[in-house]
Amino acid sequence: MTLYILCFILFCVGLYGVLRKRNLVKIIIGLGIIEYSMNLFFVLLGYRLQGRAPIDAQHQDILNMVDPLPQAVVLTSIVIGLGITALVISIAIRIYEKYGTFDITKIRRLKG
Repeated sequence: MTLYILCFILFCVGLYGVLRKRNLVKIIIGLGIIEYSMNLFFVLLGYRLQGRAPIDAQHQDILNMVDPLPQAVVLTSIVIGLGITALVISIAIRIYEKYGTFDITKIRRLKG
């Protein structure tokens, strides 16, 4: 239960970075922290204390096996998160090239 609480605290730290910070780089870091906390939560859902790998063998009982589905979801989430992070960083670089700042309070209008 303690691990779930720590995972929630990590999520709250990332959420604070996204909602309260005005620098685009800090917002991107907050998004990364949120993504990592969600991945950690999914891995914790499939974790079992002293669990075994879910490998089918002839002379093994199906007892205390780790659930492989959250691990597959996390692998997919990592790939999608990488693409989203690359997109957000490229948008931040374009905004910096146009306005010369990462501060979102100084950027008044986004004209194409």
